Amino acid sequence: MKKMLKIIGKIFVIILIVIAVIALIITGMYLYADNKPDICKGYEKSIQTGGELEASYLEHGSHETSKVTAKAESPISKYTVYYPSEMESGNKTYPMILMVNGTGFKATKYEPQFELFASWGFIVIGTQDKGTGTGETTVKTLHYMLDQNESTDSVFYHKIDTDNIGITGFSQGGAAVFNVITKYDEASYFKAAAPLSPVCEKTALETTNYPYDSSEVKCPILVMAGTSGDFEINLVSPLEEMNKQYDKITSPKAMARRVGMTHDDMMYSAGGYVIAWFRWQLMGDSKAAGVFIGESPELLSNAIYQDQRIDLVSAGDTE
Repeated sequence: MKKMLKIIGKIFVIILIVIAVIALIITGMYLYADNKPDICKGYEKSIQTGGELEASYLEHGSHETSKVTAKAESPISKYTVYYPSEMESGNKTYPMILMVNGTGFKATKYEPQFELFASWGFIVIGTQDKGTGTGETTVKTLHYMLDQNESTDSVFYHKIDTDNIGITGFSQGGAAVFNVITKYDEASYFKAAAPLSPVCEKTALETTNYPYDSSEVKCPILVMAGTSGDFEINLVSPLEEMNKQYDKITSPKAMARRVGMTHDDMMYSAGGYVIAWFRWQLMGDSKAAGVFIGESPELLSNAIYQDQRIDLVSAGDTE
């Protein structure tokens, strides 16, 4: 009997060890997947472009970049900020862009995108929040950076151009962009927005806790989406819903869909035009403006985009 109990005891121990090993493997796999970069350095070189300006603004800009991070309470967890390195020794101020994560994403999984935008002269900040839809953590992020701008101990002390702040986000983050610029008092800080494949109003209302109303948008806005995959074209950003939302917006606006791009592709594939959009809106870059206005806006003639609509005035005339 004792011998049998010993055998059973050994079997039980072995089972516990096996369970522990399996748990460790699963945890390791989760941590690997959760931290594996979704965008790698040099990603922009593999993106097809269809216009000279698109290609130009998808290249690395003229600024060397630096990075700082800061711990924060959950769900933000950590702020990641990229900026032009020259900022540390100069007296200039720089426009700022807030990047808002899509569902399950976090800033540390697509840092090369932050670095690329910063190389064009922007301060770029993101967080680790994987559920950004309501816009609450994005508003907290804005306040964090505004506080940094007034802190003598911060590298950003009086370096943020608070009159030129933009916001962009992908998927749920795109819906968050709409919420931030329509529901909060802080909406007045944002001079321009660029939601990418945003969860459309209909889907947000019916299936999420972050509904929004496009008719409340007051700043210039560029909306982009893809044309491939059931998830993108039937649930997240159907063309019919995209056009309905566009028609409701009364501020300066533009929209387009990137041919052949799936939902996940839209996190980065229109990057050249997103950078051009913010270079124009936040910096007054007349070359970048050629994508959207003038006798022949490049966006309208670019064959790898479709369903383009543009209703814009010059950046200097926008509110």
